[in-house]
Amino acid sequence: MQTNFTPAQLADPGTARANEILRSCVHCGFCTATCPTYKVLGDELDSPRGRIYLIKDMLENNRVPDAKTVGHIDRCLSCLSCMTTCPSGVHYMHLVDHAREYIEKNYHRPLGDRALRWILSRILPYPGRFRLALFGAKLARPFRRLVPDQRLRAMLDMAPRDIPPPSLNDTPQVFAAQGPRRKRVALLVGCAQRALNTDINDATTRLLRRHGCEVVIPKGVGCCGALTHHMGRTDESHASAAANIRALMAEIAGEGLDAVVINTSGCGTTVKDYGHMFENDPLAAEAAKVAGLARDVSEVMADLGLSGATHAPPLRVAYHAACSLQHGQQIKATPKELLAAAGFTVLEPKDSHICCGSAGTYNLMQPEISGELKRRKVATLEVLTPQVISAGNIGCMMQIGSGTGVPVVHTVELLDWATGGPRPRALEAD
Repeated sequence: MQTNFTPAQLADPGTARANEILRSCVHCGFCTATCPTYKVLGDELDSPRGRIYLIKDMLENNRVPDAKTVGHIDRCLSCLSCMTTCPSGVHYMHLVDHAREYIEKNYHRPLGDRALRWILSRILPYPGRFRLALFGAKLARPFRRLVPDQRLRAMLDMAPRDIPPPSLNDTPQVFAAQGPRRKRVALLVGCAQRALNTDINDATTRLLRRHGCEVVIPKGVGCCGALTHHMGRTDESHASAAANIRALMAEIAGEGLDAVVINTSGCGTTVKDYGHMFENDPLAAEAAKVAGLARDVSEVMADLGLSGATHAPPLRVAYHAACSLQHGQQIKATPKELLAAAGFTVLEPKDSHICCGSAGTYNLMQPEISGELKRRKVATLEVLTPQVISAGNIGCMMQIGSGTGVPVVHTVELLDWATGGPRPRALEAD
């Protein structure tokens, strides 16, 4: 794609990166075939190729974004399926993130939109606040029909039936390895997951310790920054990321780390991109170091090798591939191989490359499109008649779980159970 940025525009690192990405696009349109919003809406401007044209026009002309352009970019899930499909290697993730930052700085959103985005940015990254908000949503849910805004109704629907108390395992501490120590790893405990499902971090800690890992919960780790990053709120997202980088570097400089383990794939995609996010920052070297150590829990377990998988029955497990795992991190076969090694019968649904519609805060800000994608995803999973659905991302688990009666658990919970841990609580309820 030909671009016409001025030297003054290209002096901005974000614009220079956008120019590189735009020039790599050859207009082939392969991305439209795998774009969820294009499949639902059928509008070229709701496909990656269409959004690329809109972003190019907006950035080249230093244009104040109009409502139409913002609407099409807001409807992007950032599922990154287009990046897996693209034969030219267009790094759409960096492009759309820069566009969102540009919009946040230059577009005056309607009051309702500004208020919703402010609320989400002030609640979701903070487990304590989020837990209080979930209790409030649970109390207000019987009155949801009186709520006029569909997005606010979606927020009420998000509250789980049972809100877990805080886990003591999330506080800064060190868990010794069981048996000889093979690795020393830090666990990124996250933010929203700590309010929605405390079993995931607990299961991860047990599984890693059982396989010879000393597990460190570093002091000062929290939200990875993804939630605000994808809303274009760069200062907020970088502040969260910088806090994690400093906390992890303290451990690296101390007794050292073999890996930074992440069990929420949306967070993993962001942490692995810290090097890019901070490349023009004084923290650049430290950010790149942390990004280089970041591993999804499935990657770490594949490296360690699953052992002692004799405890769980051979259930039929439908595996849902989270977009941030299969497209953002290009981890596709590993979780399925681990589940099979644990003795489960692994089932893969049709169109497994298509997003479930969760996408961070997307199901709260675009509930209609999100709801349609959920309906389609649940249908492809239920037709497999599974006994349980497995996923590697809390957002996907909440999204799919709200649309099916089949228990939905994290992959790590099944691996923990198979190697000696407790039966997942979702299966106990079932």
